[in-house]
Amino acid sequence: MMIENIFKQERNSKMIEGEVYFWTDTIKDWYCVFENPLYKQVVLNTMKELVERKKVIIYAFVIMPNHLHIVWKMVQMNGKEMPYASFNKFTSHKIFEDMKSKSMSKLMSFKVDDQERKFRLWQRDPLAVLMDSKVKVEQKIDYIHRNPLQEKWSLCESPENYPYSSANFYMTGFDNFGFLTDYRNEFY
Repeated sequence: MMIENIFKQERNSKMIEGEVYFWTDTIKDWYCVFENPLYKQVVLNTMKELVERKKVIIYAFVIMPNHLHIVWKMVQMNGKEMPYASFNKFTSHKIFEDMKSKSMSKLMSFKVDDQERKFRLWQRDPLAVLMDSKVKVEQKIDYIHRNPLQEKWSLCESPENYPYSSANFYMTGFDNFGFLTDYRNEFY
């Protein structure tokens, strides 16, 4: 089996219901929005809300200073849109609401000349990679959990010590966030 080739897929930002994806969403212009703990909490609250409403199942995640990775399944539509679209809309709205009240100069960094909106938090075209095997899921979860250790970031000494990741859940079995599902219970 050629493990090194399992991630060579065309870039895709769309997900379909019932499938598991590795998803990367990046802040516009790589601005480090998530250096603010309040904005990381907005992401966590949004993920929890989508899980509680049975729109998604979240297996693993990490919130980095300017992007995030999630291994998740779209369970059902959220009204007329996919849950990942709701995730982007809601997190953008909450973060921009805070910026508007505290720092208009930060908010102006996200101004766009777009018919759809005045401001854009997330870059267009997030990356969605279908996870169609246990090997892929495990490799991506390992990548997610090691992301904060990269030399560029050096956010912690070991994966389980980074508080904005699912790594500790997989080390201890305790879900501090209240929304994680162990992939090992679903992928055999």
